[in-house]
Amino acid sequence: MLGELYEAALAGSVQAEVEHADGTRMPLAVDQWLDATPGDTSLVDRCHGPTLDVGSGPGRLTVALAERGVPALGIDVTPYAVEIAQSSGALAILRDVFGRVPGAGRWMAVLLADGNIGIGGDPAALLHRVGELLAPGGHAYVEVQAPGVPLRCENVRLCQNGAAGAWFPWAYVGADQIGDVARSAGLVLEETWTADGRWFAALACQQPAPLPVVAFAPETVTAEEAVTGKAAVTGKAADAAVAAPSGLHAEGRLAS
Repeated sequence: MLGELYEAALAGSVQAEVEHADGTRMPLAVDQWLDATPGDTSLVDRCHGPTLDVGSGPGRLTVALAERGVPALGIDVTPYAVEIAQSSGALAILRDVFGRVPGAGRWMAVLLADGNIGIGGDPAALLHRVGELLAPGGHAYVEVQAPGVPLRCENVRLCQNGAAGAWFPWAYVGADQIGDVARSAGLVLEETWTADGRWFAALACQQPAPLPVVAFAPETVTAEEAVTGKAAVTGKAADAAVAAPSGLHAEGRLAS
C-alpha cells in the first residue's frame, strides 16, 4: 500500500512527505518509528499478556515488549519494515490485519500506535476487526489525535520531489471521538491519557456473561469419561492450553 517511497524513507535514502487530498503536505515521521519515542513507555506498561502490534513497522514497540518478557507479535504489510523489525529481534510477519492473523480471539492486548487507527480509512471497521482478534477481557491501546481534532477520512499518498505513490485511504480520530467510534465497533472506552504530547485510549473487549457454576466432586469421573477419555481438563494443564495465542510461544517464536 505504501510502496517504494515508504521503504526508501525507512532506509534513510529519501525524506518523504504525506500529501493530503487538499494538497497540503507534512513530513513522514519515519525517525519516530525507528527508535524509542517519548510516550512509548505508557503504552508498553499497559500490555499484560500476549500482545499484537498492528502496523508494527520497524518493530520498536514489538522489541520493547519482548525485552520485558511479554509475548508479542508484530504484523505489517511492508516487507522491508518487517525485515527491519526481524533484524532488531522482533517476532514480526508480513500480514494484513484484515487477513488471517495468528491467535485471533486470544490476544490480551492489541496496539494501534503511531496513527495506525487510520489503517483502511474506516476506524469503526478496523476496531471491529480488532475486537475479533482480542480475547474476552482484552484491551486495544490506540494512539489518537488530541482533543478537538475532527474525525476525518480521506485519501493520502506519499511524495518526494517529483515522485508520488498511489493514493490510499486513511483516517484520523481525536481523543474526544474515539469513544463513539469504539462503541459502534462493540468496544468500550475505559480510559484516555496523554504522555509526552501524545494522546492514547484504552478500549475494552467486553467479557461474555459467566457460565453458571455447577458443583461436583473433583474425584468423580464417570465410567463413560474413563473409557472415552473425555474427562474435563483442569488445573495447570487447562491454564497452559489457553495461556498464549495459537502458534506464539513465550520465548518468542512461531510454531512450525
